Amino acid sequence: MRRRRYRRPQPKIVETPKARVNEHIRVPFVFLVDADGTVTENMPTEQAIARAREQELDLVEVSPKATPPVCKVLDYGKYLYAEGKKEQQAKTKQKKVETKGIRIRLRTDTHDLDFKRAQAEKFLSRGHKVKIEIVLRGREKASMDRARDGIREFMSSIKATFGIEEDIKRFPNGLHIIIAPK
Repeated sequence: MRRRRYRRPQPKIVETPKARVNEHIRVPFVFLVDADGTVTENMPTEQAIARAREQELDLVEVSPKATPPVCKVLDYGKYLYAEGKKEQQAKTKQKKVETKGIRIRLRTDTHDLDFKRAQAEKFLSRGHKVKIEIVLRGREKASMDRARDGIREFMSSIKATFGIEEDIKRFPNGLHIIIAPK
């Protein structure tokens, strides 16, 4: 008969609320904005919650860092929906930049270097960053100067305009540099 494996329970992810609502607002006074947009000066929190309940809406803390915090009378469900939509639109408008990698060696032939140079130019023209690695094996690791010169020579052969994002650094099997389009 086989033994059963113990499965550790996964930790429960507790989602923190996006904004404090009604009784979760703990400050004594708030700056109140009504549902129709009229601005009221400082008001005790209990009184603001009572006003929101009269209109069958929620009191939502919109700007917690202000003094006193700005609270608005609105429907919390609609507020969350609108905030989610804003976040989703912000995500779609973000431009994701990938880092493409090109590996060369000290003894890479000129035709192969030309091919890799063309690849690097293509990546840069598409807006990607390029990580150029020169891989060293065995006794080649003793000739770091030649490796540095090899990277510089390869970079000088690239015709596309670029800027150095991260200068030449050493990693366990050689050297690498990151360049980005201008």
